[in-house]
Amino acid sequence: MKPRLPLAVVSGYLGAGKTTLINRLLSEPHGLRLLVMVNDFGAINIDADLLAEAGDDTMTLTNGCVCCTMGADLYMAIGDVLDRDTRPDYLVIEASGIADPARIAQVAMAEPDLVYGGIATVVDGQTYASLVADPLIGAQIERQTSVADLVLISKLDHPDPALTLRLGVQSRAAVVDLAERNALAPLLFGGAPRTIPMVKGQAHAPYVTWSSSSPIQLDHEALLAKLNTRPAGLFRFKGFVAGPSGRGWEVHCVGPAVSVKPISQAQGTKVVGIGLEGQINPEQIENWWLD
Repeated sequence: MKPRLPLAVVSGYLGAGKTTLINRLLSEPHGLRLLVMVNDFGAINIDADLLAEAGDDTMTLTNGCVCCTMGADLYMAIGDVLDRDTRPDYLVIEASGIADPARIAQVAMAEPDLVYGGIATVVDGQTYASLVADPLIGAQIERQTSVADLVLISKLDHPDPALTLRLGVQSRAAVVDLAERNALAPLLFGGAPRTIPMVKGQAHAPYVTWSSSSPIQLDHEALLAKLNTRPAGLFRFKGFVAGPSGRGWEVHCVGPAVSVKPISQAQGTKVVGIGLEGQINPEQIENWWLD
């Protein structure tokens, strides 16, 4: 009989740094066979494309948000993993930014060949205080940390003891600043047996998503100019933008923050945008992007 496969969930709000964390894990010399299942909120799974080691050990779920649907796609994908002749050592699900990680963790309770391997929630140390104070999304972000077995603070150049204490009290879990740790696998995998957190019935705020795949090309100056005029309600914008002369760009916008990184020529322009319903709609994003 094959041993039960540990299921670990990597969660965190939009733009917190979940994919960056998983890329660090994949590059570490831990000797573990990891299979990563990526769920992005929208029709185009940008996060899967951002994984440096994407291949046979990466599976994508683009059916929206598995915390809401928990449909056949997820269980079929897990069934495919469990049916493999050689199972991985860990199944890691990268949740979408709006997901309730506790709901995803329930899969380990429903599937007898799985065992719960913990929830690691990534928190953007630069924006956490302002986001958690937002009346529309604050409760959702607090929920992601309160059910975590491990909270990982990203994007800080220096430790923030006040934030570490706040997150520790809220989650009652270990809190680690990613800038201070080299090896992540010992933190996320193994350790003492864990208890699957309970799911609360509350629904998150309604979101809208937009995506585009097109032959659009923009040079660096034009791309920055475009990003600087994005609609105020477009909280998250990410993807790949083709440029002239064999160049391309990896783009990330989270709130007011903008990152544009040169890459080898993108295979066309492929981008997604996410915002709160009532603050923006897909038509506004479309009009901005194509203007």
